[in-house]
Amino acid sequence: MNNASQQLAIGFDIGGTNVRAGLVNDAGEVLATRTMPTADNAADLEESIEKLVGELSPGNNISGVGLAVAGFIDPTCTIVRFAPHLPWRNATVRKNLEERIGMPVRLEHDANSAAWGEARFGAGRKAKDWVFFAIGTGIGATLMSGGEIYRGAFGTAPEFGHLTVVPNGRPCSCGKRGCLERYASGTALPDTAAELRGSYETTLVDDASSEDIVAAARAGDPLAIAVMEDFARWLGLGLAMVVDVLDPELIVLGGGVSRESDLFLDLARKHMHDNIVGAGFRDVAELKVAVLGSQAGMIGAADLARASACVL
Repeated sequence: MNNASQQLAIGFDIGGTNVRAGLVNDAGEVLATRTMPTADNAADLEESIEKLVGELSPGNNISGVGLAVAGFIDPTCTIVRFAPHLPWRNATVRKNLEERIGMPVRLEHDANSAAWGEARFGAGRKAKDWVFFAIGTGIGATLMSGGEIYRGAFGTAPEFGHLTVVPNGRPCSCGKRGCLERYASGTALPDTAAELRGSYETTLVDDASSEDIVAAARAGDPLAIAVMEDFARWLGLGLAMVVDVLDPELIVLGGGVSRESDLFLDLARKHMHDNIVGAGFRDVAELKVAVLGSQAGMIGAADLARASACVL
């Protein structure tokens, strides 16, 4: 298909290490990509975004630019209030970039962007009231209500990863203790391995990474298998809380850890079903894995950018 006949947008996934940009058509297909290291100051970061837009724009009619940002966005989707791994602090990013590149810019939280991508083109296409769980270094989440992103009164909902599941439990980077993401995320796996070491035979070294643990579980290592079972238990308990509070029709698991879902999905589903109120006597959310992979954020941000007004 000729690009001139498509409604094109550019979607960005702004991470702490790299800035990834993709030229995305209105069918959610990524036609071209570019990547640059993430700058450590705001001016250079915005300049690199402008440069990548310039590289993807020639010969294409771009309707808008969308940014998926790992941080707090204000309810009007114009200001990045805080992003722990990025240099923006109460920054008027939308205004700054629109002045730089001369086209509409849309800001969105990275989990919301990925959820929107899944809603439009992936696992959430037929659902109206559902939850997206992005499981990676931590847990990001999005609540889709009536087919739209639900933000809460101040734009930060929902923080499922920081539900306290273990009072006075493992310390969390958020300042609390015992958060769900300290037991059911990629960074939780080494901590669990350290706690369980001595109870199982293992070939894992003391400082094994989450990737090492996953590989060892696939190879049949008893300690690594126990770690993944513990992960599944906590994830299932967390999802049961979400089901009890929100009663969604669907929960979609995304993020990097979801690629390993064959190691934990069935057990997490069982724990979720076993721990909800009225277990065995009610309809329960379907639990699925996201289908857009690592491109979900840029696809969703690009799609949102086609209509630059914030979806409230």
